[in-house]
Amino acid sequence: MQINQKIAAFCTGALLAFAPLAGWAASAEAQLRHFIQNVQSATGQFQQQTTTPQGQGKPSQTGDFSFQRPGKFRWDVKKPYEQLIVSDGRHVLQYDPDLAQVTQRSVDQSIGASPAAILFGSGSLDESFRLEALPDRDGLAWLRATPKGADAGFKYVDMAFADNLPARLELLDAFGQTTVIDLGKVSVNPDLSAGTFQFKAPAGVDVVKLQ
Repeated sequence: MQINQKIAAFCTGALLAFAPLAGWAASAEAQLRHFIQNVQSATGQFQQQTTTPQGQGKPSQTGDFSFQRPGKFRWDVKKPYEQLIVSDGRHVLQYDPDLAQVTQRSVDQSIGASPAAILFGSGSLDESFRLEALPDRDGLAWLRATPKGADAGFKYVDMAFADNLPARLELLDAFGQTTVIDLGKVSVNPDLSAGTFQFKAPAGVDVVKLQ
């Protein structure tokens, strides 16, 4: 999977860390807009599963995430293998220890109109996405975000909320694959050090800079 799809999926994970809206039984869209306005940073855990169009499941991934507006994030896969995607707000670095390689792209190239644009960006939600309320399912409130541009790399992302927190994200990519991300142990607006979003390639690791 190319870095754009990985980040779109991440970022799906990413879309994500919504602030508690105590005592407010709001729609999914209202909670999303509240999140954009009020949540500047968050940390949490994720479990991610991708299924092919033929229904074949890929190995489930688990790990930790953190983000800070605008444009800074860290998506740290722990199992079944280690992988790191981190952005300092200018560049997105993907580190694959097994390949001994780091791939670097600009934030604009990597995020674009992906779900990460909602999570980390400062642009207009309505300029980039069409939002549609979906029927409640599994006791959760749902909405669908569909990118207005044709080059987003995914068709849509469905977001589910429970108790005013994100519970699940389901992304359908351009290849017909579905990625489901469950989020948990979300901490809203924590103090994060600048080092959280910095990464230096280990000695002997190739760095590939993509245009």
